Amino acid sequence: MSETYGLDADPDRVYELDRAHVFHSWSAQGGLEPVVITRAAGSYVWDRDDHRLLDFTSQLVYTNLGHQHPVVVQAIQDQAARLCTVAPGYANAARSAAAHLIASHTPGDLDRIFFTNGGADANEHAIRMARLHSGRHKVLSTYRSYHGGTQLAVNVTGDPRRWPNDNGSTGTVHFFGPYLYRSAFDATTEEDERDRALAHLEQVILLEGPSTIAAIILEPIPGTAGILVPPAGYLAGVRELCDTHGIVLIADEVMAGFGRSGSWFAIERDHVVPDLLTFAKGVNSGYVPLGGVAISDAIYRTFTERVYPGGLTYSGHPLACAAAVATIQVMEQNRIVEHAAALGEQVFGPGLRRLAAAHDWIGEVRGAGVFWAVELVRDAVTREPLVSAGGDGAEVLAALLAAARKRGLLALGNGNRVHLVPPLTTTADEVRAGLRILDEALSEVRGGW
Repeated sequence: MSETYGLDADPDRVYELDRAHVFHSWSAQGGLEPVVITRAAGSYVWDRDDHRLLDFTSQLVYTNLGHQHPVVVQAIQDQAARLCTVAPGYANAARSAAAHLIASHTPGDLDRIFFTNGGADANEHAIRMARLHSGRHKVLSTYRSYHGGTQLAVNVTGDPRRWPNDNGSTGTVHFFGPYLYRSAFDATTEEDERDRALAHLEQVILLEGPSTIAAIILEPIPGTAGILVPPAGYLAGVRELCDTHGIVLIADEVMAGFGRSGSWFAIERDHVVPDLLTFAKGVNSGYVPLGGVAISDAIYRTFTERVYPGGLTYSGHPLACAAAVATIQVMEQNRIVEHAAALGEQVFGPGLRRLAAAHDWIGEVRGAGVFWAVELVRDAVTREPLVSAGGDGAEVLAALLAAARKRGLLALGNGNRVHLVPPLTTTADEVRAGLRILDEALSEVRGGW
């Protein structure tokens, strides 16, 4: 007789089955000890010991409306009862409504939506569209970036996760984006960093040959690479370079989009309209996998008579689109984006600056909205990272995350940074509670280091 399985399964059995059968991403499998999550609600998750954790990760930065939002859950249930699935060649109410609502918030004339299953394939298709539209092949992206784990997306990615997969990189070229704290340009002010980063990009364009470059793809705020908020005017400068040389500008808003940075899309902070905009994650709080590409009129016209050679079996899946419709409507009705902006300006920013003044191993805090990073250093003067490129110091970051979790805070660690990215619906008091826990954890671990 087969075993009975369900959401109320014994946590020990859940763990046992995971270790017996599940192959985890981005991991060496042998030493894994995954946390068992048994339930979630709002800004919290519960582990196998029924320990409540304030979720400052939004899992992988996608539960923008928090966990188990009743409106989104109900929308998925209602859609499942009405029409669970249909092939993408057929029009259906959920997909049409989702496309309309997304287009109502994208900047400029990005009014056509191509749906994908997630962010990586959204970026793959955006690059394919740019190459076909321009008749060119090269794609430029920054070293400090992450664009996905599929073959092209991971080669466009700049961070070291690209290296083991760097065997399909024909036509991909990397450049340095702005990062004043660790400036590649010896800049000392935001204005110098902006101007020198743009001059560097212009030189890369000229040396690569403008007529060979199809697109520049960038995250308006690089997320995984460190939540690197660019200087004012940088994105506008990139847009100008693209216009000068006939290059398609692709904004990767997979992580920063749908309110995470305190605006619907992070590129709007510089009043820029890209030619293509990719999204996923927050579009429906990740309740059902969904991504997509918002397409400008000029690129759309390329394919009005010419067949677009691409598609996905689950493009615009009804359950995912129903979740998107509900998510966007909740965001509109409850002014979630405005709430996220206020949390950044009034709670996160001031609170993290106080932490930086109190802890000498915080080199820098930076962010916007509900999208923040704390950069940890061994020496505040030399800015030597806490965790070296070879991994030295990783045990200290692990101890910090463990100390925070012991006190009830789930935070993301990456390199020598802690990323603080709770749901956009998190209250000001919950943010303050999370920062108090981080303060205590920083003191505890520093005392033993």
